[in-house]
Amino acid sequence: MPKKSNDQKPPVITMVGPEDFPADDGKDKAAQSLGRRGGQARAKSLSKRERSEIAKKGAAARWKK
Repeated sequence: MPKKSNDQKPPVITMVGPEDFPADDGKDKAAQSLGRRGGQARAKSLSKRERSEIAKKGAAARWKK
């Protein structure tokens, strides 16, 4: 008689720690911080209409593919 599928053992899950990732990804942390702040500042400076036009343009480009 064949075994039922629920008689199988669960998969083994391994834990991932900080030692599994490189300490330095080669990116400048200060530049990353400035980039994030720049995006937020740009979003604040745009009007609702401008944000909407940018979003429509992006959506059209994505659907064009």
